[in-house]
Amino acid sequence: MSINIPSVASGEAAAAASPASVSAPAPEVQPVQQVANSSADTVKLTSAEQVYQLYTQGQKVSQIASSLSLSVAAVNSYLNLSNGG
Repeated sequence: MSINIPSVASGEAAAAASPASVSAPAPEVQPVQQVANSSADTVKLTSAEQVYQLYTQGQKVSQIASSLSLSVAAVNSYLNLSNGG
C-alpha cells in the first residue's frame, strides 16, 4: 500500500494546508451540577454496627457506651466480650 501526498508549490497553499491553520471546533463543556445531600445518600447503621466501627477505630468500651448512650454491658455484648475490654 502506498500513499501519495501532493507537493505544494506556493507558500499560501502550504499555509492553508498546515495543521496550525486548521481549527477544530472546541468541545462543548457541560457544567458540573451539584447534588444535594439527600436521604438517599445516607446509610443508617445499627447500634451493633456503630459499636463495632468505633471499637475498630480504637475507642474504649466505656467511650463507646457513653457516646452511643448505651450501657457498658450492652457494648460488651455487641462485641462478644465477657468483661470490660
